[in-house]
Amino acid sequence: MKITIVQIKCVHTLIFWLLSLCVLYALFSGISGQITRWTWVAVGLVLLESVVLMAAGWTCPLTLLAERLGAERGAVADIFLPKWFADRIFPVCGTMFGIAIAALVLRILLR
Repeated sequence: MKITIVQIKCVHTLIFWLLSLCVLYALFSGISGQITRWTWVAVGLVLLESVVLMAAGWTCPLTLLAERLGAERGAVADIFLPKWFADRIFPVCGTMFGIAIAALVLRILLR
């Protein structure tokens, strides 16, 4: 079975939404103080994604795969999101995750 760019885009988009929900859940947990085992699952998944990105030179392996299959380099050809939104994923999600971690640490220290 040959992998297509459309399949990569579907998987990449699904992973994006899952990790975005993890960031939002971690942020909610830190702000509300409702820290559960799911909070740590969410944090762990985002940290795992960070390790994968770091190991791949800060480029998603799915992006590299899409480019090898013919997607334009530099274009958002590996995810079903508007370019203006995709270009802002790392700054927005990274900032939100940083705030989430700070809020979680603060909540734990104040217990």
